Amino acid sequence: MPEQHSVSIILASASPRRRELLAGAGYKFTVCPADIDESAFLAECIDPREYAKQLALAKAKNVAEKFPDCLVIGADTVVDFDGQIIGKPADAKEAEQITKKLFSAPHMVITAVAIVRQSDGTELNESETTTVYPKKMTTEQIAEHVKSKTWQDKAGAYAIREGGDEFIEKIDGSITNVMGLPMELLERLLGGIID
Repeated sequence: MPEQHSVSIILASASPRRRELLAGAGYKFTVCPADIDESAFLAECIDPREYAKQLALAKAKNVAEKFPDCLVIGADTVVDFDGQIIGKPADAKEAEQITKKLFSAPHMVITAVAIVRQSDGTELNESETTTVYPKKMTTEQIAEHVKSKTWQDKAGAYAIREGGDEFIEKIDGSITNVMGLPMELLERLLGGIID
């Protein structure tokens, strides 16, 4: 479990999954979701990793302006399907289209993590990539998934649990990355600042 020292940490995210992962790793932190317009960041003609990093950094900086002496953690998750950035579905129709696409072939889940502390100029920004190999879903299973609304507010219109998922064959990489916060990467970044 990480030593706390006297460092104040803020998670710039409303995601319950990110909160759970950070708390589960033993960090003490407060939550202050960033207030940025994600639609202002163009997803076309940009590397998916760079796109995720831009958003994670914008979120961290947005909150760091209000709390300059705190370490602010911003994160953003996108799905890379053959170079195409897949974000959160806007509605059930889009969730169905995304699900049909993603559960037809392997895809990559990218989460960028940015850590900012304005008072001393700390600014770290890295990303983690995990390849997800899905199982083929039937039309009925896709319809059931869309009806369940578990896709809401999830990049790629799905969420994976610690124990995996019935529609995932295997993953190659960090499972916490697919859950929205790559803890191995975050702990390495924080370790360099807190220790």
